[in-house]
Amino acid sequence: MATTAQILDGTAVSRRIFEHVSQRAANFIATQGRSACLATVLIGDDPASHTYVRMKQRRARQLGLESRRVQLPAATTTDEAVAAVRALSEDDTVDGILVQHPAPAQVDELAVFEAIAPEKDVDGVTMHSFAAMGLSANGFHSCTPEGIIRLLDAYDVPVAGKRVCVVGRSAILGKPVGLLLLAKDATVTFCHSRTTDLAARVGEADIVVAAVGRPELVRGAWIKPGAVVVDAGYNPGNVGDVETAAAAARASYITPVPGGVGPMTIAVLMEQTVSAAENRVRQTSPQS
Repeated sequence: MATTAQILDGTAVSRRIFEHVSQRAANFIATQGRSACLATVLIGDDPASHTYVRMKQRRARQLGLESRRVQLPAATTTDEAVAAVRALSEDDTVDGILVQHPAPAQVDELAVFEAIAPEKDVDGVTMHSFAAMGLSANGFHSCTPEGIIRLLDAYDVPVAGKRVCVVGRSAILGKPVGLLLLAKDATVTFCHSRTTDLAARVGEADIVVAAVGRPELVRGAWIKPGAVVVDAGYNPGNVGDVETAAAAARASYITPVPGGVGPMTIAVLMEQTVSAAENRVRQTSPQS
């Protein structure tokens, strides 16, 4: 089907971010004599999680970052996972910490996230980071939500005064992206799979962010003509949370799956890791 929507190309925008990160990473090595370090904690043997971690490690190394992987068994308890993350929080050679989601069912993921020192929370998953997003204070942003904001900014998509429908309410995607859009003066409505008359709520929106984790839940016919569609879902078979072809026939802009939100998530993670390293140097350097 021919599409009318312009593509929000996360691959192209992330490439520009990576170039800047690479320059900053090289400067950090030159001035500090070491690479900025991202430690990734992976609990269990979920194949998709292993794939995501390998992608992040490969990208980190390409940009001149040190990538340290901490692999924990599938039977790991919450206390064991918390202890591993706390050790990284206290390790002066580690600048950023990423705990790969999801953890096995027996692990209290929130407790593990909270073991990350706020200054090393480069994935933006702690309550400290959530509060920073909600209060527009200093702190790291959740990577996918921040990636969405940066992608909209790159294409000069107007947000202030626009009606936004966020379909999804997770603590690391749906809720924080709504907070970040609210901070940009959007009028935000949070919806989810149990929202009554979801089609009507989506149809009112100037910007739709689909982040519910259900393939093609958001139908193309629901999209308001000229709306901007951001599909943050990724389901088996390279299928997003939006019925892409039908939505693209009505939208003004749309993200592809893959190649839209995903590359932006990794770009923000790498950028925040370098920022964390630079921040730690500033905080420990003697005042002139």
